[in-house]
Amino acid sequence: MQERHALEGKVILITGGSRGLGAAIAETLGEAGGRIVVADLAADRAEQCAKALGERNIEAMALPLDVGDELQVERAVSRVRERLGRLDVLVNNAAIDYTVPISELSGADWERVVRTNLTGPFLMAKYAVAAMGGKGGGHIVNIASTASKRTWPNAAAYHATKWGLLGLSHALHAELRLQGIKVSAIVAGGMRTPFLLDRFPDIDPNVLQDPKNVANAIKFVLLQPEETVIPELMVLPMRESSWP
Repeated sequence: MQERHALEGKVILITGGSRGLGAAIAETLGEAGGRIVVADLAADRAEQCAKALGERNIEAMALPLDVGDELQVERAVSRVRERLGRLDVLVNNAAIDYTVPISELSGADWERVVRTNLTGPFLMAKYAVAAMGGKGGGHIVNIASTASKRTWPNAAAYHATKWGLLGLSHALHAELRLQGIKVSAIVAGGMRTPFLLDRFPDIDPNVLQDPKNVANAIKFVLLQPEETVIPELMVLPMRESSWP
């Protein structure tokens, strides 16, 4: 069993951190001693999440952030360093989707999905690396999906970005390990979160996993010895599902 305070003092920035998987990650890593930065486009939800963490004696700050806006990303990382003194872990969790046939997917919506799901992790990694590099360490965790391994109808933009994110993760792993920065991709199966349940109201929740399973997998990856890196880890529900 991992020690409760194994991540003591580590500054951990989580995008899309205010609810669903992001909130589960924040709680799990905070309980392990991490100092949590809840970054989210929904500023009010980020504040509420950080407050709830604080009530559980988890150090947390809220950070309004559009991950697809380079200036906001640069300023956000600078703010974290100014306020907390360092950045140890980045979890690229923020993602969106439009579940429609390609004939109904507008160019603007395609661009928004790409900007959030793929450009966002690139920008976050770019500025996080600069913040981590000075002390020769750090860890970037990208939340991919089984959408990066298989496909289903009406999710062209989502699939394109998750396949791209998996490729970006492996490319950054090859590049950044020379700087002592680890990069891991978590390929997560379906979870009982608003992101999935709101879009597929007819899905059987019993075939989905608790987001805590994925959050615990992230903690496991972060707690590996310095010489060990896990470039890709798949986390699936126990029950096989034909979803969607």
